[in-house]
Amino acid sequence: MAQQDGLELPPHLPEHRTTTMERGRFCRAECTCGWRGPARRARSQARTDAQRHAAD
Repeated sequence: MAQQDGLELPPHLPEHRTTTMERGRFCRAECTCGWRGPARRARSQARTDAQRHAAD
């Protein structure tokens, strides 16, 4: 079953709303702009991917 863990971004970046999606043992960050991060085993790394994406 997939789980979502929403990451709220500062209001000045509303076009970048990221979440993490879990599939089995892997977690991946996704953004409303269409960006998708790589599959990771660590949720913390997927969250870091999302934060780095939003900062660009």
